[in-house]
Amino acid sequence: MTIAIIGYGKMGKIIERIAREQGHDTGLIIDADNLSEFTTANLQRCDVAIEFTGPHSAPGNIRQCFAAGVPVVCGSTGWLSEWAAIQQDCAATGGGLLYASNFSIGVNLFFELNHKLAVLMQPHTQYEVSMEEIHHTEKKDAPSGTAISLAEQILAAGTRKTRWVSGAAASPDQLGIVSKRIDPAPGTHSVRYHSAIDDIEITHTAHSREGFAAGAVLAATFMQGKKGIFTMKDVLGF
Repeated sequence: MTIAIIGYGKMGKIIERIAREQGHDTGLIIDADNLSEFTTANLQRCDVAIEFTGPHSAPGNIRQCFAAGVPVVCGSTGWLSEWAAIQQDCAATGGGLLYASNFSIGVNLFFELNHKLAVLMQPHTQYEVSMEEIHHTEKKDAPSGTAISLAEQILAAGTRKTRWVSGAAASPDQLGIVSKRIDPAPGTHSVRYHSAIDDIEITHTAHSREGFAAGAVLAATFMQGKKGIFTMKDVLGF
């Protein structure tokens, strides 16, 4: 498989190493200093693209992959205000997109656990739910995309919470997400249910970026030749 890597920061470099270790070729690597090479012709030499840039550039990068007919795996977060438009563009161009707020297999198992716990806790209104996430200081968005995914699962479970907020909750209908930026933390997410009698807490802590990168390469393998929109649930068979 030949992979285009769009974004060559810390994650992009780890993705390149893991892809090569697995026998894949990185036929195109795009960073801020060689944007002139981010062309349709260069993309079309690749089987799939992996996009890890930032919230401002991700939608345009995804659309460029659609235009080239190359399926794209996107791990950039903070741009989902454009999600509906991206879905429409994907359908209109016959593109392929797999988006995940987190590609770690462990985090995706954590998503399943979070959803199940939220459903179980729904009738027990004596518990107050809150969230905390910790990342390194270079993290561009807060709350993290993973934290937002976890929060939306809790809201969808039918609790009395109607929306998530960044910071501590100011009213009973809010789900507070406290974000901390501490180096060198690659990522910790906690969901806590507190009552006067006891607490229930689930936590996922990443020890390195390796898990994110390995999951992205796994997703790229899955996306070869595919059209439409997919998630890590499809990759992992959940």
